[in-house]
Amino acid sequence: MDQKEEQLLIDLTSARGIAGNEDEVREVFKAYAKDFADDIFFDGLGSVVAKHGAGGGPKVFISGHMDEVGFMVTKITEKGFLEFQTIGGWWNQVMLSQQVEIKTMDGEIIHGVIGSKPPHVLSPEARKKPYEIKDMFIDIGASSEEEAKEWGIRPGDMVTPYTEYKRMNKTKFLLAKAWDNRVGTAVALRVLENLSKREHHNVLFAGSDVQEEVGLRGARTSTHLVNPDVAFALDTGTAGDTPGMTPKEADSVLGKGPQILIYDASMIPHKRLLNFVIKVAEELEIPFQYTVIAGGGTDAGQMHLTRDGVPSLAITVPVRYLHSHNTIIHEDDYLNTVRLVTEVVARLDNDALASLRDY
Repeated sequence: MDQKEEQLLIDLTSARGIAGNEDEVREVFKAYAKDFADDIFFDGLGSVVAKHGAGGGPKVFISGHMDEVGFMVTKITEKGFLEFQTIGGWWNQVMLSQQVEIKTMDGEIIHGVIGSKPPHVLSPEARKKPYEIKDMFIDIGASSEEEAKEWGIRPGDMVTPYTEYKRMNKTKFLLAKAWDNRVGTAVALRVLENLSKREHHNVLFAGSDVQEEVGLRGARTSTHLVNPDVAFALDTGTAGDTPGMTPKEADSVLGKGPQILIYDASMIPHKRLLNFVIKVAEELEIPFQYTVIAGGGTDAGQMHLTRDGVPSLAITVPVRYLHSHNTIIHEDDYLNTVRLVTEVVARLDNDALASLRDY
């Protein structure tokens, strides 16, 4: 991966953006897409779409999502600590003593850490139990409510994990916050760039949705706006290659290729589209892994229900430690996802679309 490609990943994961606060991520998307898109437009909630191509070919929509899991300030205490609400799914055991950033209305960044009672004052029974999220707080070093307000803190302010992007020990393992789902957004942008430089017989809409982590909301509005013939959600999936994991829980291995989602709780993928993607991967010898998400879903869950129904599929990048401050992907999985999606979209011409719809 060259420096330009890696810089895109750094820029996207460094951007702050919980659901409803995706502005920084959207600016990175727009800056990168402008050189490869014929047009860039938005739905009413702020999802962004870059269009490339014209003519009578199928309209193909590929989209990641911009929002990451994070928090929202709900109250400033008398002593200057912050109470907060989780935005997206969090496991309380990964939150304590983690650093965060609060972005004020004026764009100032305030550093903080998630705090709680120390274990020294807890009973032996209490120490054995996970600490309740409702009892956690954010310490920003303020000594009073008035001081926190002077710094610009208000209820409703966005709070995001603070983690610096790192290539781990000169390997292909990449650590950052928010791989879910800045890596899917990066894939959409790289496919846009690739197909802007080669002939293809369709109209590509490469985008990134808002508010996925709170109910796939942006996917509903963006897909309605694009009105595609075929849609792909580009997201992340669970890796199963760490100690204690069993194949029943997750069997994907970092470095073994993108995941093709054959089932999740929000969607049964379009079977002919699924077969089409698998055949492309096998023909080009692009490594991939099958995966199932029994208890969750992706934006494809809304994409496929849009208007009169859209053949849809989710293609995901395996990630370790999802929905935490520190998540890890493998460089080869990202690059092979870009390659697979590029080739799939390039082959989705009118004949391919007709075969999907030949009921």
